[in-house]
Formats: sequence, C-alpha cells, structure tokens
Amino acid sequence: MIQNVEFRYEGGRSGVLLIHGLTGTPTEMRLLGKGLNRAGYSVYGMQLAGHCGDVDDLLATGWKDWYASVEAAAEKYRHEVDHLFVAGLSMGAVLALKLAAEHPEWVKGVGVYGATFRYDGWAIPWIGKFSFLLPFLHKFGIGKHRMVHEGEPYGIRDERLRAQISGAMLSGDSAAAGLPGNPWPSLGEMYNMAAVVKRDLPRVTAPCFIAHATEDDIASIENAYLVQRSVSGPVETLWLEDSYHMITVDRQRRLLTDRSAEFFRQIAATYEPAARAAA
Repeated sequence: MIQNVEFRYEGGRSGVLLIHGLTGTPTEMRLLGKGLNRAGYSVYGMQLAGHCGDVDDLLATGWKDWYASVEAAAEKYRHEVDHLFVAGLSMGAVLALKLAAEHPEWVKGVGVYGATFRYDGWAIPWIGKFSFLLPFLHKFGIGKHRMVHEGEPYGIRDERLRAQISGAMLSGDSAAAGLPGNPWPSLGEMYNMAAVVKRDLPRVTAPCFIAHATEDDIASIENAYLVQRSVSGPVETLWLEDSYHMITVDRQRRLLTDRSAEFFRQIAATYEPAARAAA
C-alpha cells in the first residue's frame, strides 16, 4: 500500500516544489525543505506516482506517470505562490528540468541537484555501465522481474547517516528511505525519459542552480556538465567536495540549502510583487 508522505511548510510568497529521485521518497528532500522554509520560502515536497509503496506499485507506473504527477503538483502549487521555483534530486532534477522546458511561464528558477541522466558514478559496478541498454530490454520485456540492488556507500559520505538510512531502506520501510534497489523496467523508463529531456534542455530558459558532488558515486559530474552546456538560461554551479550523491542529506546539505535560498532570492527580487497566478 502506498503511503502519502508528502510535506508542506508555509512561508513567504515564493514557493519551492521539491522532487525526490527514482525509488526514493519525499523524506530525502525534507531537511532541504526545512532549511528553505527557515529562509522564508513556502515549500511543497511532492511524491512521485508509484513511489513509497512496494516494487509492484512502482512497476505499475512509467516515466510519463512520474512526470504527470510533477506537472499536477506544480499546476496546483503555482496558484498558491507568487513565484514558483522547482528543485529535484537525481532523477528528480531531470523531472524539474522537464517541467521548466514544458512550462517556462510557470517556473522562475530550477535547482538541479545531482542530476542523473546516466548511472555512471564511481560506485556503479561495471555491469551497471551498460544500463543504457535497459530501454531496449524493457521494450522486449526482458528482465521484467530483475532489480539492480544498491550497495555501499548508498550515495552518502557521512558514515553515521549512511548506517541510519541504509538500515531503514533494508528494513523494507520504503516510505522512509525508498526501495533498496532499482527494478530493471523502471531504470529503462528513466533512461527513456532522460533521452527526451536531454533533447529538450535548450528549451530551459529559467535560471538554473546546478549542484553536484565532485565524487558522486551514482552519477558523475558529466551529468552536471551536460546541463551546464545545454540549457539556454543563466547557470550558477556549486561543486560539493565532501558529499556523495545524496547531497540534500549529506555533509554539505546546509551549504546547499543556503546557496539555493540565495539563488532563488535573487531571482524573486527581479520580479515585481504579483497577484497569485491567474486561474
């Protein structure tokens, strides 16, 4: 049974929609959300379709369902704030970029955290480097019941936090820490979406704040460079040298929060106070 673990923090007239990653949960965005709220923002940590349940719940959805849930959340939330920002982690960053490409009139700025177009980080096993073949296998129903299980360091450099989160993940509490691995069909869906969004990156005209760990164990910095050189809007980049993939919870999460808050503040300051978005 899918649990609803979305969260909201009421704040100022600028709102940030936060998007978690594949097989993840809104919980991985909660610390960032609290920090942004303390900085004066309203925050909505949404939940992707099919997530926070079991593997079958996830397999019942594909990337178009995941994006549809993002679009629906943004459509709802933009009427509650004057300025809508969107930020995502890992696959959530790719979804945030797609929203900005599809609805430039909605999105004032994008937080691109650990963007994952390819699973090519240093901890990905050699066989994982061939995961780009998964869309082909998925198309023909190959590996329908197979899963790529996560292993150390689980995207987290902080050892104490890593033990805590991996323990929750392996306990089966998917609402708290996500699933312990990625089903092959879901990875195939993610790669299909990544190909679409990669082509659409030039349509992203909103300012982008790109943050990426220099030693990302899941997605190499080439993913960040791809966004840097492809989007049409202005870009600011933060390289994090003491974190792994899960930068919203790892050692430099406060730096990420502070820099994100300032980036969004500067954008909001360029707009005249406005009434709520027209219906």
